[in-house]
Amino acid sequence: MGDLVQLSIVDGVGVITVQNPPVNALSPGVPEGILEGVESFVADAGVNAIVLIGGGRTFIAGADIKEFGKITSGQKRRGPGLISVIDALENAAKPTVAAIHGFAFGGGLEAAQGCHYRVALRSARVGQPEVKLGIIPGAHGTQRLPRLAGVRKALEMCSLGSPIFADEAHRFGIVDRVIEGDGYEELLAGAVAFAAERASSGEPHPKASESDAKLGTPEEAAPLCDAARALVRKKRRGQMAPLKAIDAVEAAVSLPFSEGIKREAEIFRECLFSTQSKALIHAFFSERAARKIPDVPKDHPSRQVQSAAVIGAGTMGGGIAMSYVNAGIPVRLAEVSREALDRGVATIRKNYERSVRGGRFTAEFVEQRMAMITPQLDWEGFGEADIIVEAVFENMALKKEIFGRIDGVARPGAVLATNTSTLSVDEIASATSRPEDVIGHHFFSPANVMRLLEIVRGAKTGREVVATSMALARRLRKVGVLVGNCLGFVGNRMFHPYRREAQFLAEEGAKPATVDRVLYDFGAAMGPMAVGDLAGLDVGMRVRKESPQMYPPGTRRPVAEDALCELGRYGQKTGAGWYRYGADRSRHEDPEVDALLRRIAAENGIEQREIPEDEILDRVVYALVNEGARILEEGFALRSSDIDVIYLYGYGFPPQRGGPMFYADTVGLEKVLERVEEFHQRHGHWWRPAPLLRELAQAGSSFGEWDRSC
Repeated sequence: MGDLVQLSIVDGVGVITVQNPPVNALSPGVPEGILEGVESFVADAGVNAIVLIGGGRTFIAGADIKEFGKITSGQKRRGPGLISVIDALENAAKPTVAAIHGFAFGGGLEAAQGCHYRVALRSARVGQPEVKLGIIPGAHGTQRLPRLAGVRKALEMCSLGSPIFADEAHRFGIVDRVIEGDGYEELLAGAVAFAAERASSGEPHPKASESDAKLGTPEEAAPLCDAARALVRKKRRGQMAPLKAIDAVEAAVSLPFSEGIKREAEIFRECLFSTQSKALIHAFFSERAARKIPDVPKDHPSRQVQSAAVIGAGTMGGGIAMSYVNAGIPVRLAEVSREALDRGVATIRKNYERSVRGGRFTAEFVEQRMAMITPQLDWEGFGEADIIVEAVFENMALKKEIFGRIDGVARPGAVLATNTSTLSVDEIASATSRPEDVIGHHFFSPANVMRLLEIVRGAKTGREVVATSMALARRLRKVGVLVGNCLGFVGNRMFHPYRREAQFLAEEGAKPATVDRVLYDFGAAMGPMAVGDLAGLDVGMRVRKESPQMYPPGTRRPVAEDALCELGRYGQKTGAGWYRYGADRSRHEDPEVDALLRRIAAENGIEQREIPEDEILDRVVYALVNEGARILEEGFALRSSDIDVIYLYGYGFPPQRGGPMFYADTVGLEKVLERVEEFHQRHGHWWRPAPLLRELAQAGSSFGEWDRSC
């Protein structure tokens, strides 16, 4: 049993404590230890009941995800699995009680459902989030949960994967008693008392597998399942596992338990061996890998950030300010005019009020956060800030002027961050006397919602500032990814060819709506034309003017967006861009755009034609992949999985595809290279195959294998 599971007896109650920090995952050794504990206490005449509890800060947060990879690679698991443990807990001759604090997720909740009873601290959360990994609960969770909570709640929890707090779990019958208190000691005492009470009651102890009262009939379940399918097709578009989870819960109603668990096992394996599951598990591990910086170890010294100052109260600056105060960090927010400042603060309040209406925040929380923002027309107090963030529009001269002023105001040791999305961090840092303190913090709009923070390391950025930024990202509840300093960094450097090819396709005859639909059907949150209209076409126009090196002399450049901007069509904010927009921002195709594209094609000698949908998809997605390969070989990304994380969390790449580089691996790099070479022959300069792509394809290798070799 070792140290993973510890046994003790408290007042005649056997206590099985899982000690597998940090989250008590069900790694090899844990199920074995629990099973030995159950058998030992059942055989001990001095023990009247059994409590299963997690040591440290949580119950059991779920399975060890690495074990799924072993299953798909054909490795056999040694020792008993979780299902054996659950059967032992449910069939024990003495009452078994799961004592939950922190999280009981996935296999953790399934283990708890195997117990006769469950108690939890009020702060505890329970859930079946397996669909977020492209699988379904595989240890009878889809069969026991509807028997405990009812079909409607089980469908919601298993198909969407969202956790619930203990009070709600108690209301639905998942938890039998909520224990008052804040920590492990109160939970243990309450669980022991509850277990002793149940042991002395003389009543039979309920088994979830035999509790059919809440299931209802298949006829009653059918409309609930239909509604759940409609919801997940909207919220988890293109994902297989949520629909399969509904099928499994439906089986709990239509089949006896012994047959339902067989059906669940079939569906679980179907999901686990799917490309979607591999992609989502890849995304899970990639997010964690992004935290690892070779020359900045986890224990590297970092600076405390207890206060912040933000320059610019526009869309980005206001969202950045909200991100800080939501993390409990007070912010000074500066603007150059009263009108701009008032407008920015009003937008922040409006955003918060929208969250209150949606139930995300309380009104009291909003007032507390608003009170943490100090709007001002000067830089008073900036010298006390631990971090100063510049969030003005993309203009190098303006940014250098601001950083020159920051240099004279900021205290020694303050982090100086720029929110630039494309411009050189090194050139911005050159305006200061302390380039080692300057770093790029590229937030994504809306900054208070989007989870990605692209952290741009300049040539002279200090390691302590990098460590501070990575830790700060987690505190802000962002996924921080460290990248190098080049034009557009990683995200936008790749996004430019992605949108460039989309515009070329439109100029060559593909309707903008068709380009968008193909990408939407692929699983993207929005198509490239719709994204441009949302962000503002003038933003891209400014970037192209600010960075003429993007299009060297003699190369083809897209002209459609600049032509749209010349007509005042900037996108949603002006009511027209690639599309025309109604008062409710509804999107409509516009014949004027079609006419404009025909004119552009005629003026530039571009032959318009019917373009197959597979060409549309390959040209925009492989443009990402080819540029990503260049970024890797040039060293501006540490690993291909970092690129995937950037695109999953910052650009709406479909999660079930795993990111552009993982997607290319699933297609096969030989096939990707063949297509890139075809486009190079037909379209010239922009499609020169990246040397790394060619090298890996010819070696029969992949980007994932390249990561592991680094």
